[in-house]
Amino acid sequence: MQTILIAIFVFGFLIFIHEFGHYIFARIFKVTITEFSIGMGPKLVWYDSKKTGIKYALSAIPFGGYVAMVGEDGESDDPNAFNKKPTWQRLIIIVAGATVNIVAGVLAIVILASTTPIGGTTVAAFPETGYEISSQDSGLMVGDEIIRVDGKRVTIADELSYEIMRKGYEPIDLVVIRNGEEVVLPDVVFSTGNEQGQVFGNMDFQVYAVEKTVGRVITYSFSKSVLIVRTCWESIFDLITGRYTMAAVSGPIGIGEVIGEAASLGAGPLLSIAALISINLGVMNLLPIPALDGGRAILIIVEMITKKKLPPELEAKINAISLIVLLGLSGIIMIKDIIGLFN
Repeated sequence: MQTILIAIFVFGFLIFIHEFGHYIFARIFKVTITEFSIGMGPKLVWYDSKKTGIKYALSAIPFGGYVAMVGEDGESDDPNAFNKKPTWQRLIIIVAGATVNIVAGVLAIVILASTTPIGGTTVAAFPETGYEISSQDSGLMVGDEIIRVDGKRVTIADELSYEIMRKGYEPIDLVVIRNGEEVVLPDVVFSTGNEQGQVFGNMDFQVYAVEKTVGRVITYSFSKSVLIVRTCWESIFDLITGRYTMAAVSGPIGIGEVIGEAASLGAGPLLSIAALISINLGVMNLLPIPALDGGRAILIIVEMITKKKLPPELEAKINAISLIVLLGLSGIIMIKDIIGLFN
């Protein structure tokens, strides 16, 4: 029950700030709003504001929410309808929700970087791991500062761990700083693991923490945030190309389980997973898929370029079909997560 409540709170908060992003800019641009709901489905509690005419509601299904604007999905004669506003205002309103999620995730990472050690890329030790293969056998040494993994520049421990995980399932080249000079270590072999049909490399060494300064906190937070965005995009690419299978995809139930595990480890891990989810939520919403914020933003950008607006009926049909496909996919993933709980 505690895990469920924590997961609902985290999801609810991230959805709230997402929808609040849409809401606040719609209010700034004086768009007529009829309803602001956190959650979907039947309303549990609600409040009708006599001042604004907006219904504020908390609904039964916590995995969603919406800001209902007049003229959002069709034409309206209301002079303050969404469809009557200039394209640049509509674009800002549409992308505001995802932007707020990304900014909130970055701020959470800044807090974490300010209060916890920041890992660098200098090898500190090779602890007993039980792995049959060690990268030390391929020439990696304590004191080596790893600066590239398979050609990719790494500056923080998170980037280093990710590159080894993603590419270390086969021999990879490392570039290190050793005694002040760049040294290339070709074909470094790491032990591998297998989870849900995916093979990945194991980072089998520890790294030193770096001295914390304001500049390092800022650069670490930026690098970590960019890495999360990149991880999201590359995971989609790996899923399309078959590197990852659908077994690796999780919906709200699977993510809720991860949130519960993080919460059991303390406030730091919980804040870390919340930052990860928040940034991913923002990035996923900006994908150029109809029914998502990114798809709607693309249509507005095309309108800005061509000075022609897609017929509202056609746009509504495209969004409806895309929404049905997304809901169907979400349903399949949810069933998979439920089966996983019992396994």
